[in-house]
Amino acid sequence: MPDFLDDLNDSQRAAVTYCDGPSLVIAGAGSGKTRVLTYKIAYLLEQGMAPWNILALTFTNKAAREMKERIARLVGPKRAQMLWMGTFHSVFARILRRESAAVGFSPRFTIYDQNDSRNLVKTLAKEMQLDEKLYKPALIAGRISAAKNRLLTAAQYGADSSIARRDEMDGVPATAELYARYERRCHRADAMDFDDLLLLTYQLFRDHPDVCRRYSEQFGYLLVDEYQDTNYAQHRIVCQLAGADARICVVGDDAQSIYGFRGAEIGNILQFNVQYPTARLFKLECNYRSTRTIVSAANSVIDHNKAQIKKQVYSNRDEGDRLTVMASVSDKEESLKVAKAIKGLQRRGVAPDEIAVLYRTNAQSRVFEEALRQQAVPYRIYGGLSFYQRKEVKDTMAYFRLTVNPYDEEALRRVINYPARGIGATTMQKLMAHAEETDTALWDLIAEPEQLDAVLAASARTKVKAFADLIKGFAEAAERESAYDLCLRIVKESGIHADVYADRSPENLSRQENLQELADSIKAYEEEQLEENGTERVPLADYLSQVSLLTDADQRDDDTPRVTLMTVHAAKGLEFEAVFITGLEADLFPGPTARYYPKEMEEERRLFYVALTRAKSYCYLSYARSRMRYGTFETCQPSPFLDEIDPACLCYEEEPSYFGGMRPSAPHGSFSSLHTPPSPRPAVTAPRGRLQRLATPPTDAPEAPLTEGGGLRVGQHIEHERFGRGEVCRIERAGETFKAIVDFQNVGEKALLLKFARFRKLD
Repeated sequence: MPDFLDDLNDSQRAAVTYCDGPSLVIAGAGSGKTRVLTYKIAYLLEQGMAPWNILALTFTNKAAREMKERIARLVGPKRAQMLWMGTFHSVFARILRRESAAVGFSPRFTIYDQNDSRNLVKTLAKEMQLDEKLYKPALIAGRISAAKNRLLTAAQYGADSSIARRDEMDGVPATAELYARYERRCHRADAMDFDDLLLLTYQLFRDHPDVCRRYSEQFGYLLVDEYQDTNYAQHRIVCQLAGADARICVVGDDAQSIYGFRGAEIGNILQFNVQYPTARLFKLECNYRSTRTIVSAANSVIDHNKAQIKKQVYSNRDEGDRLTVMASVSDKEESLKVAKAIKGLQRRGVAPDEIAVLYRTNAQSRVFEEALRQQAVPYRIYGGLSFYQRKEVKDTMAYFRLTVNPYDEEALRRVINYPARGIGATTMQKLMAHAEETDTALWDLIAEPEQLDAVLAASARTKVKAFADLIKGFAEAAERESAYDLCLRIVKESGIHADVYADRSPENLSRQENLQELADSIKAYEEEQLEENGTERVPLADYLSQVSLLTDADQRDDDTPRVTLMTVHAAKGLEFEAVFITGLEADLFPGPTARYYPKEMEEERRLFYVALTRAKSYCYLSYARSRMRYGTFETCQPSPFLDEIDPACLCYEEEPSYFGGMRPSAPHGSFSSLHTPPSPRPAVTAPRGRLQRLATPPTDAPEAPLTEGGGLRVGQHIEHERFGRGEVCRIERAGETFKAIVDFQNVGEKALLLKFARFRKLD
């Protein structure tokens, strides 16, 4: 037996050394999955198998590269280099180049990336004179991709009546014809897209059994990583290659199957033993990453799933701290609590780059970015952009800037043709050249296009004038409307709303969430200004002044250790000393539709399991009792997942009071409905113990001493709708009302006008 097998525990060694038939390795989080794969390949080589007889399929180039490096250290670089190891797409591209004639391509075929595919779809839609607002390249390319991953050709797609009905209902009935033209154009260009690498490989093996048999015989052993993430096409090709002998080993964890929205099918791993009745099942249940308490908490959650391969993961580490449940009165207080807890961890010696803040949706990053900046904690957004750097946010902000200052040339150039209004690059070049020649501001030319008779054609002048009139209309509205109302107007009338809400693709859903988060941040800013300064209408210019400090603070990419902010999906495969799982509220995590669909709820629970098992030593579970949504504060219920954790694994911070009576009967002021925003909120009369607004004291009241006023006294404790708990430090007169200076536990000092402030007295 090779000496390197001594590095393995008993379960790992058993999985590595069994090579006589099909095997399924269920690897719990942190249990050494990659080690088993690499050692199994090294073991096969040491047993005399030639490297070119081993096929190992991974999902990322990084995983393939790291495994090759580990194998090279075990058996030498020469043999490792000759392995057939790589991603599904890279390995199948290699096979297709060898067998290109059989699928009607040359061996020099081009591979289109996502941008190439979308550009081709856009070109074809124009040729067919289709409405580009309906036939968006991302939407149509996504449907073609999904079809190919179900192994549907253009002909099969067009013949499917259920698909035709769906496309008809979605307003894109010509999708089948677009797919057919796309397929022909790719073939004519001797090009395949990424999905063709799967579809054509499947067709190659299906239509040419001799070719399939040759590769099946060549690959004496087949290994597949992350099998729970395979889609239908990948699974079918693996079955073709496994052959009659089925010398195949698949490794994965059904408890970490979280990519159903991308087409991953958990049934591939759950049904493996049904497909291969003689398959041996190996379970890697020793977690080397997390403390016993974290592992126990994760086990208690995932036990609620019905569709799973049962295992009992245990930890080889110490007991560790219990998971801390952090309840906050609002998302603002939640973000500040997290920021302060991070600083506390740093004082305990946890490095910033060993701390992660996880959230369910990208839009949630905004409040955490602002809180971390406020606390001077360096951070980075993993696998994405800072909130204010996201395209839909930058586009909307550019319209805001133009509304306040139409001479802002960078903002003007950014959005003059977004959404597309026929003002192309040629028109802009002519405008800018004329502005330079005449030493005139670009806006002055656009605002008076009549002076451009000699520069632009009549049709171009008409389009430029329409844009100028749009911005002038926004500027006029800015004189009478608040920032929030104006935001809704700009997003609707500019065309951003129609563009972003054109479909419900995952890409557009994220853009919609970001736009709504931007609007909600404006509404929250207005609420603060009302309470602190009595300002009934906040001009857009004031909001821009405030938010520009945040966008300007976007941090440079240097070597400073930083806290990581990311979605839970992006965190899969990573680990951190401390993890904050935030936004643990019903209808947020799990998502709003999960309660109606058991399969979706189980995937959301697996996502929560993934989040929990990223933590090595410290795990914080955070939720807010209220959150700004659609321009108003809504009460939130804690996530049902919190109730599924073994109580012995948890410790609780003091619960904030439940703010009742705040949920509107229907969303208003949202981009999804674009209802007219309501007038300023009336005073709320609520039962004792609920949020209330204090009445204005009578004007003939005697001069109040500095120690009390407006129903409050110095030293009294209150709980605010957004800022949480605080102590009254001072009370001052402010015209006909009183102003209380309150020191909040997590926010610091705030001055509140009692006429408008929303809080509850605690003593």
